[in-house]
Amino acid sequence: MTHEQTAEELRAIRLDQFVAHPPAKVWRALTEPGLVARWLMPGDFKAEVGHRFTFTTQPRKQVGFDGIVYCEVLRVEPEKLLRISWSDGKVDWTVTWRLEPEGKGTRLFLDHEGFDPGDELQQLSRRIMGGGWPRMFGAIEQIAGEL
Repeated sequence: MTHEQTAEELRAIRLDQFVAHPPAKVWRALTEPGLVARWLMPGDFKAEVGHRFTFTTQPRKQVGFDGIVYCEVLRVEPEKLLRISWSDGKVDWTVTWRLEPEGKGTRLFLDHEGFDPGDELQQLSRRIMGGGWPRMFGAIEQIAGEL
């Protein structure tokens, strides 16, 4: 592994998982506010480009996070892609969900980008969120299965 690759890995969380439900159901789980509140956080999300909203969760004092995530919808391609800005008020990231049909289900990709490899607090945030995002995939799959 080269130093460049290591720095790139420290800049983002990149995950993908097969979800045993079609893209239409996975998309609903990712974009319907009541469903999003069940697997992620409560907030006033709408899948409309330019919509600004917040999510609210437990504060994380060790990284100076007050529990409010400030977001804006940047791109929407129904059943294919959702990109939002994601900020704790100090650092700005981008979160992108990509859906690709795979057999009778969906390959779901997550890219959470914008971490500074040289910033200790951002790397701690990356490790905390990197541990949390994989659990979200299971919740999304469960919700999609109920639709």
